[in-house]
Amino acid sequence: MSDGQQAISDEQEVLNRWRLVLGKYAEEQISFSAGNAQLMDMENVLDYLYSREYGEDQGLRNERKGGSEGSQLTIPKWLRQMKTLFPKRTVEIMERHALEKYGMTELLTDPDVLRKLEPNKELLKTILELKHMMKGEVLKLAREIVKKVADEITRKLEKEVRASFFGQINRNASSPVKSARNLDIKKTIRMNLKNYDKNSGEDGQLILKNVYFNSRMKKFNQWRVIICVDESGSMLDSVIHSAVMAGIFARLPMLDTKLVIFDTNVVDLSGYVDDPVETLMSVQLGGGTNIAGALKYCEGLIDYPFRTMIVLVTDLYEGGGYQNLYSTSKGIIESGAKLVVLTALDMEATPNYDKNAAAVLADMGAFVGAMTPEELSEWIGKVIA
Repeated sequence: MSDGQQAISDEQEVLNRWRLVLGKYAEEQISFSAGNAQLMDMENVLDYLYSREYGEDQGLRNERKGGSEGSQLTIPKWLRQMKTLFPKRTVEIMERHALEKYGMTELLTDPDVLRKLEPNKELLKTILELKHMMKGEVLKLAREIVKKVADEITRKLEKEVRASFFGQINRNASSPVKSARNLDIKKTIRMNLKNYDKNSGEDGQLILKNVYFNSRMKKFNQWRVIICVDESGSMLDSVIHSAVMAGIFARLPMLDTKLVIFDTNVVDLSGYVDDPVETLMSVQLGGGTNIAGALKYCEGLIDYPFRTMIVLVTDLYEGGGYQNLYSTSKGIIESGAKLVVLTALDMEATPNYDKNAAAVLADMGAFVGAMTPEELSEWIGKVIA
């Protein structure tokens, strides 16, 4: 291809991109390169979603096309073409726009549509917000998506969580796990001194017949951890990670894990603590917030205060009276139990919370802050060590 031809090709590529950005409204000013059916399909997919920006419904879009197109897009066909034509990251963005910006709730009420959606945390959040609309096969499919996403989050977190609890090195015992980070250099040298060959080279040579590694020790007495989660809509990311973390904690032998969710009412989900799907599908987002009432319930779960911690996950916007919140919190702290107030528990840990209430609780002796799940597990691991 000559330089002139390359320049024309580059210019057409730029025009193609602008046409996709501007949509069919620019078809009289900008044309796609001749015979490029893929670009036309991409435009149809984009138009199906983003024409809603101009207040157009499906009937108006079909009318504007004037019957010049082939078969019109349906939601399942739109999803199939979108996944074929665009990269995964773009697909996730468009799905989120469809659900959050344009209210295409049919994405969650049609089984064929739901099967084609990409399981991810944003879809999980939308399912939790709209699950009250679901019945029958749609609800069953939604639970499968919740499980798939929760399992994926668990896989990402569990290894680091367990490392926080089992990560102390016991230098008095050897380990069969051969890892460079566990290498016991002193013992390896000491146990191989008998293999020193003084005739090998100018300074001799230490021949390593056996290499020794430090073991990881499990040194613990069981603690009770009560995770108490505000299920208001603003805390949705934290609700998801709290449910996942409770499930991981429930499998650790040094922890007796309880899980409580609340709005104006309190629901004890400790019987489902090892099942994040059941936990998440039990969440009823919205409503008021009675933090003091939830803490009062958790206080009743304390058997041995000095081996108990309550992890309260909330934005601290209290609907039941702040004095009740402060009084109950003070009683928990003075009993010897640890009160941890997390204003956010998610991967970003970017909280929006009542700073005055946070300051009062911190002055009482509560730990107050936002944490990622890894930071929470590391903090608990240090406390119980």
